[in-house]
Amino acid sequence: MSVVLNEVRRATYFDSIVLMRISRQVAALPGVEEAGLIIGTPANKDILREAGILGEDGNKAEPGDLILALRAKDRPAGEAALVEAKRLLDQPSTSGAPSSDNSPRTVRSAIQQMPNANLVLISVPGHFAPAEARKALALGLNVMIFSDNVPIEEEAALKREGRERGLLVMGPDCGTAIIGGLPLAFANVVPRGDIGVIGASGTGIQEICCLIARAGSGISHAIGTGGRDLKAEVGAITTLMAIDALDADPGTKHVILVSKPPAQSVAKSVLDRVAQSRKSFTVCFLGAPQLSLPANARAASTLKAAAELAIGTTMATAQAKPPPIRSDHGKCVRGLFAGGSLCTEAQIVFRQAGLAVASNVPAPGASPVTANGGHLMIDLGDDEFTRGRPHPIIEPAVRDRPLAEALADPDVGVILLDVVIGFGAHPDPAGHLASVLAGGRHGPLILASVTGTDGDPQWRSQQVNKLAEAGVIVADSNTDAAMMALTAIGISNR
Repeated sequence: MSVVLNEVRRATYFDSIVLMRISRQVAALPGVEEAGLIIGTPANKDILREAGILGEDGNKAEPGDLILALRAKDRPAGEAALVEAKRLLDQPSTSGAPSSDNSPRTVRSAIQQMPNANLVLISVPGHFAPAEARKALALGLNVMIFSDNVPIEEEAALKREGRERGLLVMGPDCGTAIIGGLPLAFANVVPRGDIGVIGASGTGIQEICCLIARAGSGISHAIGTGGRDLKAEVGAITTLMAIDALDADPGTKHVILVSKPPAQSVAKSVLDRVAQSRKSFTVCFLGAPQLSLPANARAASTLKAAAELAIGTTMATAQAKPPPIRSDHGKCVRGLFAGGSLCTEAQIVFRQAGLAVASNVPAPGASPVTANGGHLMIDLGDDEFTRGRPHPIIEPAVRDRPLAEALADPDVGVILLDVVIGFGAHPDPAGHLASVLAGGRHGPLILASVTGTDGDPQWRSQQVNKLAEAGVIVADSNTDAAMMALTAIGISNR
């Protein structure tokens, strides 16, 4: 009979990425059915409760405590897993345990060490993030909030306070930015240039910036806003302030706006502000209905199209024709994406070709693969998949199970993947994927794109080569990969 075991470490903090990686290692131990290592905030307890691994001890944890929680097939397996979890946590070189150096412990002490700094990146559990952001704003600092699970009303209040002080609040849940050439969080190494990007879309920013870089142009600044900035409750406060900032920046000649569809009233206020600028704009509201744009703006329906409009030329596309799908497989396409915007872009490409395509976000713990014989694009980085678990950009093993199911599904003829590299990403996602596919296979075609550059720690060209050696057909962009999938199933690209 399964047993739930919890252990609490009082007043203990570890970086969430470290905890998620250790959680994956513990979950893979013999006899372990589910595991989580997480700070004891109310929201995090809800995650453990939903996963069925919150016990009485864990429920008593305070917001500053660390909960080790797991469910195992029996007590000996569970106790052995707890011992291993504690061993992993107690390895300073790999666990991120607090060090004995002089690293600052507060925003104020950090400013004392770096008096010329004007931006703070906050990555703490969402329960604590608003308080830290307010401390930074009071000290006159712009703020990038990587943390998620911050209530939207708190986000709106923080951004209003920032606006009153003339300071940007990027986020919460802002995963990507490039400020003055410096990549922050999930970002890539790209050259400086005269194109600015403002995005409520992390992987959307990354794909656009990398395509521009690989085309020989560069980025002045890429300002992330957090995915909810263009919702009516927030009112595009950061987007509008970012437009003001890039409008005043002499090094920025063209601005790209990228987001999923904004609220109608918010879209109007953003486009009204764009119309006041003397600079040219590209507007890429992925999946939004056709908008009436001002004279200085052009619309792009995909991330690749946005990059092309910004650089003023069509990007070369490798016209590789995929081999025919095996006769014993269907012609359904299964997309398994780490990037939400890349998933949305693939859906747009299919819908532009007149095809119906579903997206699927199941309840936690359920199988994500229920295509019912149709085309299906899954965003594995969606909150439903990542609550208490690592994001697939950090841990590519998150994709292993749905990939195995897609490979075994006779209705699936093509599997469409994205690989996102750069700072913050897994050190070798293509290598992991190649190991999963090792040993030869005779299943669906696998098509992929790699978002990144050869300046990134993982080297895009090396990632492409590893995928190719594993039998994956690699396209130049996510748009191209989706169009190649259409070709593979016999649909003419339009």
